[in-house]
Amino acid sequence: MNPKSPAAAPAATAAPPERHPSAFEPVTLVLTIVLSVLGALIGIVLITSLGVSPNTAVIGALVAMLIGRVPVGMLRRMRSQHRQNLVQSAISGSTFAAANSLLTPIAVPFALGRTDLVWPMLGGAVIGLAVDSWVLFRVFDSTLLPATGSWPAGIAAAETIKAGDTGGRKAAILGVGALVGLVGALFKLPTSAAGVGFLGNIWALLMFGIGLTAAQYAPDVLHTDLLAEHVPHGMMIGAGLVALVQALLLMRTRGGQAPVHAPGEERTVEAPRLRRGLLEGMGLFVCGAVVVAFAGGVAGDLSVPALIGWIALAGVAAIVHQLIVGLAAMHSGWFPAFAVTLIFLIIGLVAHIPTVPLALLVGYTASTGPAFADLGYDFKAGWLLRRDATPWHPFEMDGRRQQYLAQLVGFGVALVVVAVAWKTFFSDGKVPPVAEVYVTTIKSGLEPGTLTTMLLWAVPGALVQFLGGPSRQMGVLLATGLMVATPQAGWMVLGALAVRQLYTMWRRRGITDGAAREESDEQAENELSLVGAGLVAGSSLNDVGQLTKAL
Repeated sequence: MNPKSPAAAPAATAAPPERHPSAFEPVTLVLTIVLSVLGALIGIVLITSLGVSPNTAVIGALVAMLIGRVPVGMLRRMRSQHRQNLVQSAISGSTFAAANSLLTPIAVPFALGRTDLVWPMLGGAVIGLAVDSWVLFRVFDSTLLPATGSWPAGIAAAETIKAGDTGGRKAAILGVGALVGLVGALFKLPTSAAGVGFLGNIWALLMFGIGLTAAQYAPDVLHTDLLAEHVPHGMMIGAGLVALVQALLLMRTRGGQAPVHAPGEERTVEAPRLRRGLLEGMGLFVCGAVVVAFAGGVAGDLSVPALIGWIALAGVAAIVHQLIVGLAAMHSGWFPAFAVTLIFLIIGLVAHIPTVPLALLVGYTASTGPAFADLGYDFKAGWLLRRDATPWHPFEMDGRRQQYLAQLVGFGVALVVVAVAWKTFFSDGKVPPVAEVYVTTIKSGLEPGTLTTMLLWAVPGALVQFLGGPSRQMGVLLATGLMVATPQAGWMVLGALAVRQLYTMWRRRGITDGAAREESDEQAENELSLVGAGLVAGSSLNDVGQLTKAL
């Protein structure tokens, strides 16, 4: 053994383990609560007026950095990247929780005219939100949802924090990217889609870009509105079913490996914990469905067999919804929560579930997914910021736990804001547009042939997902692109992929040595990741800036 190796060093000379800052330190906690209130208000204003919920993580990071520059006593503690990460985790969590996981679900019974069910639905949404975040905390950095995945918004938050701390060339590249992203977004260009194209798995993003482009041009070229014909929904059903089977296969035990203490070399969550986390989530979602069933009066409207079926469907819908939304968000930075919820609404219509139980099923399903995806973004940001810690593994796990606790604070603030503000917003006619679409669909029912169309298109969706495998999620991303259908986003993604390939080839020109080519490719990816992170950050700033328009 090399006497100079770390393993041979005396225990007495080993450095004490580095401790991650706590989410409950006074300065951090106060700033977390204040910004979480701001995030929740931004979320509910934009979701009710514009139908969007922005990612406020970059805003939180910037505010925390500015406060850290104030030369006053304890405020200097906010110069820590890890404290800034806790704050940005909380504000983004409160935004998505308030807008997507709490306000949208309770808007469904309200839009149906059943204001008496708002509070029971809020209780069910709280359960859905709590279980949603718990499951992600348990399974993040598994083979199903690895920390090495794209999680674009997480990269943007981490690079923003690092650039503010170190400055230099990286900060300049990120700043230029953010400026381009902001200006492009001001001109109604989906620059975040271009940013995503620089960050993720090429095959997954290629399918995402193809889906976006096909959805944009199908009405003119094929004289068909794919979304109205439920083609994307059918493809998502097929791809989602195969993705679930692939997830089950990833849950198998593979020899009980122990994680090594270096990021990226080994997962921090092995197959047994992944299995337990998903099974715990399924059980908790079923328990939440039981609460919604009895609090919302579903138990009195259905027979015992029908009630059991409703509870089972609600539990399955909740966990499937969160997984599909999480996988799409990890690879593309976009999550098709509305469209996947609509799939379960259609399943409920096919099963002839009565109006009120179906509305509660839809609301409960809608409460899962967005917070799951957002916590993944934040964990990704923290994972990137903690990579140089020594020893790495305990610091990473402690930091992830503190982020989870910070998000719970954000969720608690979001709950208070929604509980106080929902009546004012709804009475003024400010209801999330997606909730009105759900209710309209429930009342109007299915058009003839809808189920047949969906089952027909489920076949190619399943095939693409199977061929791509669980690491690429090609079927899910193709369906996501078809569902999102944002104008020009497809060209942004495909253009970014083309630039990415051309820049990588340009950098490696004249290099013949294999190791040198690999190093050149890695450097190209790092530089383009900064550009992509800047584009996503700039687009996020524009989204938050829409608050003035909404007001």
